[in-house]
Amino acid sequence: MSTEPEVLLEEKGEAGVITLNRPKALNALNLAMVREILPRLRSWAKDPAVTRVIIKAAGEKAFCAGGDVRSISELGRSGRVGEALAFFREEYVLNDYIGSFPKPYVALIDGICMGGGFGLSAHGAHRVAGDKYLFAMPEVNIGLFPDVGGTHVLPRLPGAFGVLLALTGTRIRAAEAYACGLATDVVPSAAFPALEEDLCAGGEVERIISDHRIDPGPSAFADRAEFIADAFGRSELADILFTLAAAAAAVDGPIAEFAAAMLAEIRTKSPTSLAIAMEQMRRGPALDLSECLKLEYRAVNRVAAGHDFYEGVRAVLVDRDNAPKWQPSRIEDVDPAVIAAHFDPIPDELELLAPGA
Repeated sequence: MSTEPEVLLEEKGEAGVITLNRPKALNALNLAMVREILPRLRSWAKDPAVTRVIIKAAGEKAFCAGGDVRSISELGRSGRVGEALAFFREEYVLNDYIGSFPKPYVALIDGICMGGGFGLSAHGAHRVAGDKYLFAMPEVNIGLFPDVGGTHVLPRLPGAFGVLLALTGTRIRAAEAYACGLATDVVPSAAFPALEEDLCAGGEVERIISDHRIDPGPSAFADRAEFIADAFGRSELADILFTLAAAAAAVDGPIAEFAAAMLAEIRTKSPTSLAIAMEQMRRGPALDLSECLKLEYRAVNRVAAGHDFYEGVRAVLVDRDNAPKWQPSRIEDVDPAVIAAHFDPIPDELELLAPGA
């Protein structure tokens, strides 16, 4: 077994540097890593010698491919649901702390960034995408929902693009992330070491990043932005599906093909997860990040007591047959009252750190 630390925490010049260090596991986030990162961030927040924080990852394939949901699922299946929920609780506290961090927080994101990686990067002020950037929120594939603050970020993306990401798990590159605001900057991967060195040396963070910034070009979705805004901008999942179906049945063309592909993709997801995600998209715009994370913690408690998360992890990550048996199996059979109850208060509500704590 490797004795290599799973996360490296260093001070370089004026920067506190976090390096996710599980490249063979695509830098998947686990509870031990969360418990190392948060105390150091709290320390750096109070340290005048540290004027900014940089988070990056080892290896070339992934920034962070998500939380270690397979291990979490195993805990839940074995009756240790409390231990499984401890990961989500502490992860959400970390996500919230990043969102209120008092100093510039720079995420250098190259390779895969999904789920837990989104939570480590999306709430910071500077989100720099490299050449290999590949983003998705694929939680509905495994009976979960787009958490770690997805309730706050995704419905705020322009043109209902975040709703598309939440319901389909679509993968996007740097140009799309920059166009919708998920990435604040795009910098060539080869320039990441120089950018890090310059940031560590001190100076104004925005100016330093701008010195390395490039134009990534147009989003691959630019030619269908109007259709996405119309279809995914509807407040009910049934209306989104109807709009996609109508467009897919229209005269052949790029929009019809796109609509058909999106509709087919959605139909493979957990119906319960889709309904939860849609409810997130409705509620999120009225809530701040802390309120969204508290809402997500309520929902994940209910999901951990249900069926689809364990079945989704089994089908996608364990047996890999990609043939989950969802309960219920059809979107039309999801009870709206059951979904609403996912967001009701729980006895053990999420407790977050006070800003500056």
